[in-house]
Amino acid sequence: MKIKIVPILIILFTIELIGCSTFLSEEERTKNWSAKRFYSEAKESLDSGNYKSAIDMYEKLEARYPFGKYATQSQLDVAYAYYKYAEPESALAAANRFLRLHPNSKQAPYALYLKGLVNFNRSLGFLSRFIPTDSTQRDPGASQDSFKDFSELVRRYPRSDYAKDAHKRLLYLRNNIAQSEVNIAQFYLKKKAYIAAVRRASKVIEHYQKTPAVKPALEVMIKAYDKMGLKSLAEDSRRILTLNQNNGAFISEDTRKKPLGYRIWDALELDKN
Repeated sequence: MKIKIVPILIILFTIELIGCSTFLSEEERTKNWSAKRFYSEAKESLDSGNYKSAIDMYEKLEARYPFGKYATQSQLDVAYAYYKYAEPESALAAANRFLRLHPNSKQAPYALYLKGLVNFNRSLGFLSRFIPTDSTQRDPGASQDSFKDFSELVRRYPRSDYAKDAHKRLLYLRNNIAQSEVNIAQFYLKKKAYIAAVRRASKVIEHYQKTPAVKPALEVMIKAYDKMGLKSLAEDSRRILTLNQNNGAFISEDTRKKPLGYRIWDALELDKN
């Protein structure tokens, strides 16, 4: 029986060619790609949820073609890809770099919004995506960073497409930051660090009026003043708490007086003399 050698050789040769093309290096595979081709491939990966591949393509695009519209857009898109890939530090670095290189870009509002969004999600934490958690019990640093980002966006670009959502997030963040201060004040109160408790609580009264945190902040101040024997200040706090409970909003004192939180220091100084 005769064996047909030629067809077998053709098949083996074809397999070898396929194998060689499969193991081409990334540089060889993309060496003739245009900036448009890189961007198209990156966008396709981004849209399909393959964020790692998208990041790789965006970075290769900018390295190969550092100038032009595709490079500029990739500098912003890679920030979003890093955000979706759960690398917040890289996302923030990319967004900051875009703003530094293109401060007057029409897409600057989006870059600021993206920064705020990255920090906003950092403040929520990983577990809150799956189970309810109290975000006010976490380090408020990310919330404060997010608040700064959204505040800058609303201040600089009040008519942008992102300003309305940023404003809503600012209200949420303001309440959270205020409650975080109360949590710290309550911790100091339990540790009998009464001066520190008052300092934290008074910060809420002075900077976060009309937030739900005002009531527990006043309650901390009342307890701390009572423990320190500062009855007059405790009574002032009770009076303000009563006024606040009438309509649910903080009612400030006479503006000619020192804020309640500061008057503790005068009382303590008199007590020393």
